[in-house]
Amino acid sequence: MPTASLFRDDSTSSTEGWVTAHCDGGARGNPGPAGFGAVFTDASGHKLAELSEFLGHRTNNFAEYSGLLGCLAWALQHNHRRLRVVSDSELMVNQIKGRYKVNSPDLRPLWEEARRRIAQLEAFEITHALRHKNKDADRLANEAMDRGTGRAPAQNQARPAAGPPDRNQPKPTVVRPTTEVSSRPERSAVERPASPPATKAPAAARPAAQMLRGFTRDGQIHLLGGASLPDGIFVKIIPE
Repeated sequence: MPTASLFRDDSTSSTEGWVTAHCDGGARGNPGPAGFGAVFTDASGHKLAELSEFLGHRTNNFAEYSGLLGCLAWALQHNHRRLRVVSDSELMVNQIKGRYKVNSPDLRPLWEEARRRIAQLEAFEITHALRHKNKDADRLANEAMDRGTGRAPAQNQARPAAGPPDRNQPKPTVVRPTTEVSSRPERSAVERPASPPATKAPAAARPAAQMLRGFTRDGQIHLLGGASLPDGIFVKIIPE
């Protein structure tokens, strides 16, 4: 299937009918407990739905692709045929656009399934954005990982956008993942859960772990959410 056939873009004529999805995926440990999140808005900027799904023991790139597939599945199921996707995964965005080759045998089936779903749309765009511009999707991805590892109370895997009701706007759609809206193509393999450490001290005997997220620019570390690094700690930087 030629790449050009996937990107039928007539956005210059009108914004009517377009839906935008900000999506993000991640894995703690890479591979490790993984999840993705996505936020959908209409052409006026009103939130339509939020997705959040735990994926088991996977890699960052697998989670990013699962987020894209989840967005495509939701758009097709709800008859949104013009979709813009914003992701902070430079690798995935360029692979979907045909600029990078897909050499990973784990990602190849996801890439092929994404292209198949994209071909069912009337128009499609995908763009790259820095992580700090994708905060809501990042939050939902982390909530999914928290649920999957028991670090937070279980919540709906997809819920309507929060905010005061607007009588002039349609009610946000509540989406719960089903086999028809699965972000992943069908496969017989069972996802392997994250393996626990061999030994673990009692929870009361050690402080709760805290993960700080940020990015580097010009050799400096910039933390998200206004957080700051305490003195006397070691920092491990994991490229995402």
